Amino acid sequence: MIARQKTKYPVSQSLRQYLYHFDRQREIPKVYDELCRFSGAIPYDDPKGRETLWLTVMYPPEVIAELRPRLTSIYTELKLGRDAEQHEHLLVDRIDFGDFGNSKPFRIRVTNLFNDNSDYFYVKQADASRIYGLELEHILSPNRMNYLVNGNTLIEEHIAGVPGDVFLREYLPQPGLNKVRIAKEFTKFTERSFIRLLGDMRSVNYVVDITPDFEEVQYRVRAIDFDQQSYEGSGNIYLAFRFNSNRKVTRLAFEVLNRKSIDQYVAEEHAQMARRAKVESSRLRALLGIMRREDIAPMDHVTKLARELDRMHGTSGFGDCRSMGELTAMHISLMLDVKQSNDGSVSRP
Repeated sequence: MIARQKTKYPVSQSLRQYLYHFDRQREIPKVYDELCRFSGAIPYDDPKGRETLWLTVMYPPEVIAELRPRLTSIYTELKLGRDAEQHEHLLVDRIDFGDFGNSKPFRIRVTNLFNDNSDYFYVKQADASRIYGLELEHILSPNRMNYLVNGNTLIEEHIAGVPGDVFLREYLPQPGLNKVRIAKEFTKFTERSFIRLLGDMRSVNYVVDITPDFEEVQYRVRAIDFDQQSYEGSGNIYLAFRFNSNRKVTRLAFEVLNRKSIDQYVAEEHAQMARRAKVESSRLRALLGIMRREDIAPMDHVTKLARELDRMHGTSGFGDCRSMGELTAMHISLMLDVKQSNDGSVSRP
């Protein structure tokens, strides 16, 4: 269903100007290429001793001596902002490499020497598709995204939560789980992903944030992988419930929710996203205006997805779109009942 290796698209000057305007473009060290200079690697096992796809990497002494202060300065910039120098007590004590997916990320663990508390951030290759995905998540979802860009280096804040595959395997069978609430949240997450055309929401590409409330437990499903933003040509790629890895929670949703409840939660998500689009109308207009002019997917993907969206919506207008940005703007316009301007961006009437 999904291309094994997605084409990487460079960050254009127009997109960089957008990032600069909204304070995403920063003069942070461009460390991605330097991180690739590791001299050895061992498999990383999680705290329970289970194998993961990550490798803990090692560097020659002179390389790590250069990297550590640059990485701690990036972490401080990510957390505290410009010209912050409060990182003398921070130590980079582990670097993991993910030789998977499209971004081939490095996961950096930073530890506070005063209290041994650790935090993480990610260093990835800057790719236009992923940046558009991060921005649309920030604008249209209930989640705020913290990331920085400079050159070919993309820095992302760690998104806390239980990995989706772990949640479905270990938490979903528990007798105390509030099945209706997790079914409701997954229904809304599926709709949210489809509206903004975020694909490949398999269980390994999202986390579940679990928050105890005064009476019950609240759940929020959060995407953590944005490589497949408006890229694939198959419409099913943008429907999370179509993936086999989500079959358990999809089946649960149909067991505990009737059609009226599902329609209610879908309508709620539409209304909430429409409000966010209105509040951030100028930012969304600027983003989609740039996105529609750029190539971020092969033309055959655009043509195929246009046909499928016309079929899903019962329309014929998507066939006139010549880029994934145009498709995304028109799709958001139809799904959220917002007006589409002449440049393809959207605003609330």
